[in-house]
Amino acid sequence: MQIEQFLQTTPYKDFKLEVASADASFRSYYRLTKDDESYILMDASLEKESLHPFLLVSQKLLDVDVKAPKIFHQDLEYGYLILEDFGDTNLLDLLNEENFESFYKKAIDEIIKMQGADTTQLPLYDKEFLHFEMDLMQEWYLEKKLSLNLSRENKQMLKQALERISEIVLSQPQESFVHRDFHSRNIMVKADGSLGIIDYQDGMSGAITYDLVSLLKDCYISFEREKVEQLVLYFRDRLGLEVEDEEFLKWFDFMGLQRHIKVLGIFSRLHLRDNKEGYLKDIPLTLSYVLETASRYDETKELAAFLKSFA
Repeated sequence: MQIEQFLQTTPYKDFKLEVASADASFRSYYRLTKDDESYILMDASLEKESLHPFLLVSQKLLDVDVKAPKIFHQDLEYGYLILEDFGDTNLLDLLNEENFESFYKKAIDEIIKMQGADTTQLPLYDKEFLHFEMDLMQEWYLEKKLSLNLSRENKQMLKQALERISEIVLSQPQESFVHRDFHSRNIMVKADGSLGIIDYQDGMSGAITYDLVSLLKDCYISFEREKVEQLVLYFRDRLGLEVEDEEFLKWFDFMGLQRHIKVLGIFSRLHLRDNKEGYLKDIPLTLSYVLETASRYDETKELAAFLKSFA
């Protein structure tokens, strides 16, 4: 086994190796333990190109006191890293109606720290990329998963709705560090109660509300809209932004539309192309976010009615 051969060349050769987790990519994670020591081995041997961004973004986050895992050993040739172990408890394991506001406020504080990170060398979340992501819904969710044969009118309506979404996304402050997947499964609750942040290697420079949407409109758990709105405005106030409630909430909602439209495509692709059926159960909540938000605004009501007809 290549991993065991790699470990023989490291100070961790006598550690016990066991599977920790896998993610939606081709990376796998193992736990290395010996006595009271514990580390995580990231196996990116099938995705070595992801390691350089991971190392780059790790340092950017550590530089602004975000609790990203420290890196103790690396082998870029074979695609392995040995990382600090944040434990097995993620935020999703703990969230409930009684504690989510306090946990989310702690996580919002981490977003604000992340947004202080240097974004040079990071790709831009520009209009082209926003649309590249949103187009995944048409290909993978509508055409492949639902087997729809879209008419020219359907495609034109979709194009217009997505244009309106990207316009509002791009009208808000840009060039903030964006984790891109800042949800409850990627936020670890450490033994001391602090939050450890993982899976940030795809970080970009983009809209100020992106990570807030990932957190507060999580595809794996949801909470009452009124309480979510209060947390959105808490974030705005913590940043000291002079923006009216209605406008800031619209920025947040349209950023959510962009993200969840993309995610409908990604979850469908993970099922159809990668045989990862576990993501199918997360499509209904993701779709409900799109329908609820798109129904709220004149710019996207037609999109909402169209999607609702297949829900």
